[in-house]
Amino acid sequence: MELLTLLFLICLLGDVLVRYWLARRQIRHVLTHRDDIPAAFEGRIGLNSHQRAADYTVARSQLSVIERIVEAAVLVALTLLGGLQAINVALGHLITSELWRQMALVGVVLLLLGIVGLAFSAWKTFHLEARFGFNRMTPRLFIGDTLKMLAVTLVLGVPLLALILWVMGAAGRDWAWWAWGIWIAFNLLILWLYPSFIAPLFNRFTPLDDPQLSERIYGLARRCHFGLSGLYVMDGSRRSAHGNAYFTGFGRHRRIVFFDTLLSRLNADEVEAVLAHELGHFAHHHIVRRVVVSFVTAGILLQLLAWLATQVWFYTGLGVLPQLASANDGLALVLFMLALPVFTFWVTPIASLLSRRDEFQADQYAVQQCGAAALSSALVKLYDDNAATLTPDPIHSAWYDSHPSAAVRIAHLSHG
Repeated sequence: MELLTLLFLICLLGDVLVRYWLARRQIRHVLTHRDDIPAAFEGRIGLNSHQRAADYTVARSQLSVIERIVEAAVLVALTLLGGLQAINVALGHLITSELWRQMALVGVVLLLLGIVGLAFSAWKTFHLEARFGFNRMTPRLFIGDTLKMLAVTLVLGVPLLALILWVMGAAGRDWAWWAWGIWIAFNLLILWLYPSFIAPLFNRFTPLDDPQLSERIYGLARRCHFGLSGLYVMDGSRRSAHGNAYFTGFGRHRRIVFFDTLLSRLNADEVEAVLAHELGHFAHHHIVRRVVVSFVTAGILLQLLAWLATQVWFYTGLGVLPQLASANDGLALVLFMLALPVFTFWVTPIASLLSRRDEFQADQYAVQQCGAAALSSALVKLYDDNAATLTPDPIHSAWYDSHPSAAVRIAHLSHG
């Protein structure tokens, strides 16, 4: 057995076992505290809501374990059991164009993974979310969203993939630098396209029709030195009972979007506090920093891929044989895409820790703008509405959670 094969199997098995262990801890801890509301939430969240959140968390944890086991099985089938090798050979017999053969290889693998993901997405939507009263999606809307997403992926993704594969074959040893530039340009294009062209394909956006609330928000934006082109309400209730708010776009085209479900539950003070939290991310440059980090990470990974693509052991260690008479760029890209999450899973706690630090900073910024009481009240309502558990397992939370746990977050607000 090759060293890469052994390392891949160890990391994959460790991935599955650690996820299972964390899920079991989460389930056990949540069920242990199912009938006990934390003191900080007594009188603010009812016992029925607390128990519903516990059951929802347990159900999601159970499904996550099953989903990861299936994903791991598909991954092994595609790599070590020869699935990718068989697909690559078959496409070599069917397609004579090197570029189209490689694009087809990437497309077939993404299609297979997409089918698995779609099956779990449908189960989550129409079984799990519906069971707890969150789903408002109809099968027709679900199918429509899937087809729209497929169309957007094809329109934007096919040219990107073709360009990347062409660069890999034509730019020599420096192709990773060219691919990096293309990737950065593509992501900036998506940031520009999303608010005005992509998001409206899936949701209806209408200007906020509340002059008093609008004036408060524009006042908050001015205090925060946040250039704002508009306030919009999104019909999130067509799909889910979950609520949220976010800002999108950049430069003069930044806009704030509220889910209609959020506005229906929070009062003006609470809405302003939630928005102040989001603007806290802007004020502390969290968004820009994350974009820069993602671009730098992409550059490093592309350089790593450029090196691995020239190593025979990279292919054979993951169950495929590189073709001597044909290009293997698409094969290298697919293998890298499949194997990378197995190795990067282990840095999840670090990313979660850094994200929670940002959330604390954004909370503190919101407190400075609107006070702790309004933000605390809004968060409690959102925890209640979204059935977020108030008693997560500490280790599970430390590993996965991008936001501080409810009790920690509220206590932090209470004590400044």
